[in-house]
Amino acid sequence: MRNIVVTGCSRGLGEALARFFASKGDRVIGCSRSACRMTELGSELGDGHDFSPVDVSDDEWVRSWATRIVNQYGAPDLLINNAAVIAPNAPLWEVSRADFDRVIDVNIKGVANVLRYFLPPMIERGKGIVANFSSGWGRSTSPEVAAYCASKWAIEGLTQSLAQELPEGMAAVAVNPGIIDTEMLQSCFGAGASHYPDAREWIRAAGPFFAGLTAAQNGRSLTVPGALED
Repeated sequence: MRNIVVTGCSRGLGEALARFFASKGDRVIGCSRSACRMTELGSELGDGHDFSPVDVSDDEWVRSWATRIVNQYGAPDLLINNAAVIAPNAPLWEVSRADFDRVIDVNIKGVANVLRYFLPPMIERGKGIVANFSSGWGRSTSPEVAAYCASKWAIEGLTQSLAQELPEGMAAVAVNPGIIDTEMLQSCFGAGASHYPDAREWIRAAGPFFAGLTAAQNGRSLTVPGALED
């Protein structure tokens, strides 16, 4: 049984990944800010999994959670950093400080917080894969989403640098999931989001893709096969 850690798994892509790996017999360890949704998902998937309310932008909260998880189950085999937020569409100069800070705190600092506490036991064991969610907006840009673009471009650079630091046998990859009809996309595209596949369609290709990641892909910027891109 593999340990699969997924952040931001209360809905959308993270929830789809949690269900996929649970269906394959893996132990899914998930977190999100919604305590209610974590309880519901834990009840749905049953015993053997572990879902906790965690705000990844809170370093101490992440430390406490990761310490408990590693002590209880051991190091992750696959760590998927999916948790992310987006500011309301607006020109950069109209984005409030609070909205901008939240994007940076969750999308960049949150990833760093999770890596800070899960990577050492993975490195000690000498194996494990880190998949950091990037975006088409981590490799291209659009107006009125500057904060989000900045955060995902940062994830691309962070991941490539991390890949150079990991020992042989491990990997860090940045993954563009493609354009999927999620709450986040709806906040940007409105009704137009419905023209894209939803998470249930996406997971058909994405699940096997994430399950098949290997150390040979270390440092690569990947895209889920068949995914629609910007």
